[in-house]
Amino acid sequence: VLYNLVTNNVSVVEGETAIISCRVKNNDDSVIQLLNPNRQTIYFRDVRPLKDSRFQLVNFSDNELLVSLSNVSLSDEGRYVCQLYTDPPQEAYADITVLVPPGNPILESREEIVSEGNETEITCTAMGSKPASTIKWMKGDQPLQGEATVEELYDRMFTVTSRLRLTVSKEDDGVAVICIIDHPAVKDFQAQKYLEVQYKPEVQIVVEFPEGLTREGENLELTCKAKGKPHPHQINWLKVDDDFPSHAVITGSDLFIENLNKSYNGTYRCVASNLVGEAYDDYILYVYDVLTTTPPPTTTTINAFQGTVSHLSCRVLTPSHPFLHFSSDGAPQKIDHAVIGGIVAVVVFAMLCLLIVLGRYFARHKGTYFTHEAKGADDAADADTAIINAEGGHNNSDDKKEYYI
Repeated sequence: VLYNLVTNNVSVVEGETAIISCRVKNNDDSVIQLLNPNRQTIYFRDVRPLKDSRFQLVNFSDNELLVSLSNVSLSDEGRYVCQLYTDPPQEAYADITVLVPPGNPILESREEIVSEGNETEITCTAMGSKPASTIKWMKGDQPLQGEATVEELYDRMFTVTSRLRLTVSKEDDGVAVICIIDHPAVKDFQAQKYLEVQYKPEVQIVVEFPEGLTREGENLELTCKAKGKPHPHQINWLKVDDDFPSHAVITGSDLFIENLNKSYNGTYRCVASNLVGEAYDDYILYVYDVLTTTPPPTTTTINAFQGTVSHLSCRVLTPSHPFLHFSSDGAPQKIDHAVIGGIVAVVVFAMLCLLIVLGRYFARHKGTYFTHEAKGADDAADADTAIINAEGGHNNSDDKKEYYI
């Protein structure tokens, strides 16, 4: 019966154990035996004629012969035969393939330290594997493509070398380049190297003081922050297209200028350098006028007594300079209508002061006087009688008041 005898091909790593299986679907009590590639009988039923103790019986029945081969070597590779004694005899073939893992990957670079913008070359070698290994590259989490060469050795053994060329930047400093070996005999087999990239300085000027606008009479303090690889060995301050202020103080990376005035306006530059190159950052200084504020008007209460003279004075405090606005190039410009508005405010305030003075003047000249008229004097027969009636009725008369202003 065709295909009544079944077996399987086996791949095994050198030094490990292979399992060879001979299975019969429908057995009519026929004998099963296993032969090696040289057609020598390894097992006849459950008996082992071959004196190689690495072969051991795992299971035997009418339908199966299961044999293990330990410590497999390259010499064990080949075609094994399962044979069933029928008429005619039946055979099935199991190919054993021995896998040899590569040695530890060897990672080498053309130079240990690379300057930014330059190209470097890294090689990765997987030696003595069967079959040939496949090499993949990663830079961080980015896959890269290398150029591989394969060298065949003995007994179908191979050595594979892959070369990776890449141009580096300062962002690559400290990034891992990983060589990954892909082979059926091993998993997660890799080697890595961290890039060491030198780059020119990065420069930044930081204003330590003042926090807002720079104004006349104030101090200015700048700090030049520079980093690079290697660390910048020199930091210089200069004023672009002009002489540096004579009393400016430079301490290391700090620049200090006191008592600012408009003659100091200009561009101040910090230059940092190392073995790779130099870089700079600019600070544009513009000194503004002294900041002044207009105090709010105050009201003074004056206590004056009747019959005294009070003197009032009015003063208007105005800013020492008109308000400013800035043009597109950052320079201040005067606004004429601001001056007009200031004059109007002065006139209005002076009129208010005049009204206050007039009010207090009329208040001082207000007074009272009394007149007395005797009741019954109009009915007297003569003047003497009227006088007498007036004197007698003085106490009962009503006071009449008249006011004038």
